[in-house]
Amino acid sequence: MYAIVTVGGRQYRVEEGDSLLVNRLREDEGATVELRPILFRDDEAILDPAELAKVKVEAVVAGHERGPKIHVLKFKPKHGYKKRMGHRSDLTRLQVKQIKMMSRKRPSQANKESDDGA
Repeated sequence: MYAIVTVGGRQYRVEEGDSLLVNRLREDEGATVELRPILFRDDEAILDPAELAKVKVEAVVAGHERGPKIHVLKFKPKHGYKKRMGHRSDLTRLQVKQIKMMSRKRPSQANKESDDGA
């Protein structure tokens, strides 16, 4: 069972117990975050937005980190211009705690209930 979630404009494939690095979130360490699924796969793939509203993907903020340093060099030949800069991204590590599907009726069960009510 896995889900594809979107966090900060990027998509990640997650399973229960996974740890992932995402762009910095405002939540404090230890806070529980609900991630928005765009696909859920158990026995079959679910893509319908109405069905995806019943899927809950919960993660806990494990900590805030800094990414690796990226070096940038600007250079213009024959003009004596060189400029060196660096950049480190602020990241958040999320630990996926649970992926669950709320109650979902099978089509055969829905037909039986509608027949009983009529």
